[in-house]
Amino acid sequence: MDEIYEMITEPEEAGERLDKFLSAAIPDHSRTFLAGQIASGRVFVNDSVKKGSYRLNPGDRVSISIPEPEPLTILPEDIPLSVCYEDENLLVIDKPQGMVVHPAAGHTSGTLVNALLFHCGDSLSGINGVLRPGIVHRIDKDTSGLLVVCKNDRTHRGLAEQFAVHSITRIYTAICHGVVKEPGTVDAPLGRDTKDRKKIAIRSDGRRAVTHYEPVEYLKKDFTLIRCRLETGRTHQIRVHMSSINHPILGDPVYGPAKSPFTLSGQLLHAGTLGFIHPASGEYMEFSSPLPEHFTKILSALR
Repeated sequence: MDEIYEMITEPEEAGERLDKFLSAAIPDHSRTFLAGQIASGRVFVNDSVKKGSYRLNPGDRVSISIPEPEPLTILPEDIPLSVCYEDENLLVIDKPQGMVVHPAAGHTSGTLVNALLFHCGDSLSGINGVLRPGIVHRIDKDTSGLLVVCKNDRTHRGLAEQFAVHSITRIYTAICHGVVKEPGTVDAPLGRDTKDRKKIAIRSDGRRAVTHYEPVEYLKKDFTLIRCRLETGRTHQIRVHMSSINHPILGDPVYGPAKSPFTLSGQLLHAGTLGFIHPASGEYMEFSSPLPEHFTKILSALR
């Protein structure tokens, strides 16, 4: 079924281009995607097809019908996995930097899900759909470290409940810009950036997000090795929160400075500790992952 949007333009939007208006009004879709919808005649203003350059008038009725995306076929791939723990209900994976967790349109291979389908076969939970089998939480492509994968829906529900009440132990290590003088907490709600849908921003109408941080070691060139404990787990949470207090993560291409003293493939952020109550046994389990080589190499250079 098509996804239909209908909007009435406000007086302050008079004279705005149709393509720009749609980009701001529907941030869940990219400007390129929306431009394609305009070009294919799926956008109407007062029941007439218009071009993207059309200048809006107050009270214009803008409607767009977005077709349901075609289902993607995700194939198993024999990609090596670093498995820290595995039983009949779940497994804990140590994800390398650069690996995408789950497929998306235009990126259907080389992901953790492709590797899991090969490793586990049909033994993955289905709650999050065919694109995210077994995935109960995720970490960014260029963040390394631990995540838990569910093999059945019962385990998935049990872990999802723990994530919902924030009882999961998640501790990250990072190198950030500047001297972090003392421990602190950033309690600032996060949501999709209205100007750039690929970014997350602090927004008053966003979802509550809390990051606790503390300095671990002071490094050369005014960098600090820090430890962060997540109370919540929002997209890009640590990266946005640390940037908001002028301590962006070293190597962060989105929320950090444009220039870096090192050539890096992404932010130096590592999910080093993961703890939870096993849904089947009721026992608390905690796992640790050592800092990966790409991280320790820079750390050594700054000591």
